Amino acid sequence: MVFDIAKSYNPEQIVYCNDEESGLRAIIVIHDTTFGPAAGGTRMYDYPSEEAALTDALRLAQGMTRKCAMARAGVGGAKAVIMGDPGDKTEAMLRSYGRFVERLNGVFITGNDVNILFEDAKIIAEETGHVLGASDRLGPSAPVTSHGVFCGMRACVEEIYGGSDMNGLTVAVQGMGSVGYELARELHREGAQLIVTDINDTAAARAAEEFGARVVAADEIYGVEADVFAPCAMGAVINDSTIEQLRCRIVAGAANNQLATCAHGDELFRRGILYAPDYVVNAGGAIYVRLERTEPEATSQTLIAAVEIIGETMEEVIATAKAKNAPTHSTADQIADERVLREKERKCVGKN
Repeated sequence: MVFDIAKSYNPEQIVYCNDEESGLRAIIVIHDTTFGPAAGGTRMYDYPSEEAALTDALRLAQGMTRKCAMARAGVGGAKAVIMGDPGDKTEAMLRSYGRFVERLNGVFITGNDVNILFEDAKIIAEETGHVLGASDRLGPSAPVTSHGVFCGMRACVEEIYGGSDMNGLTVAVQGMGSVGYELARELHREGAQLIVTDINDTAAARAAEEFGARVVAADEIYGVEADVFAPCAMGAVINDSTIEQLRCRIVAGAANNQLATCAHGDELFRRGILYAPDYVVNAGGAIYVRLERTEPEATSQTLIAAVEIIGETMEEVIATAKAKNAPTHSTADQIADERVLREKERKCVGKN
């Protein structure tokens, strides 16, 4: 079953981690190490099945390879998922997971992701030296990731509306987690009107109080009238059901794997909705990894400035897609995959 599921993603390695004493059940997918050790966050989610967990890890790891290639992060792509209710997370479980990461001897570098918080990553880091994104010097990665999404979104706004000013535009943000909240804060600061939703009523109420956001039910966010729809929660939210409801010109958010299938990216293109490929605009974490690994003098201010390049990368994707009259999602895939292939070929030549 594992090889059948993995075939279309072509990963290099899949590692299953099991520790009955702590309750840890995790899957690490090392997708590609062409550019260096494979980097990718660890998330925790109560998956309905092992197959669902593996599929999610594979998709996310492939996206990380492309993300790191586009961000020129100097690392390959990977991802890990811990199976279980985040409410059951314990320090013993996190420490056990850290020991599994350590056994991979640096081939895999991880950090925090959905339901694995900055503080959790620091616990994992007590068992392994291969954790990034938990630096007290650079701080949490959420503000960095959100600013990169903002820069990519601004490039899309420039393309659609002829100017990058967010003042007066309406943005529907799905998910008020750490990245979604930071994105909403920056959008509010720039004068955007916000419509938000979150399965956590307290998080949504916080956005209403702090940003004057209008709160809607989870299933209503797709159909609100907005200039931009920003998915910042789980993936596969652009699907057969939701795509019919969209009343926006741009989809640009922080969530990974927003398209349920590539066909949904094609459909956005057919409908004239500009899609910002998620791994292009949410690459702030990959840039964080690069600076943490290679620039010991980097500060949080250095990091925020570094992610401004995401706007330029999004502009490149848009321009290339326009020249080919092609969707942005397939254009970005082609650019990223070609970068990986060229590096593989370069290394092969060097060995001969």
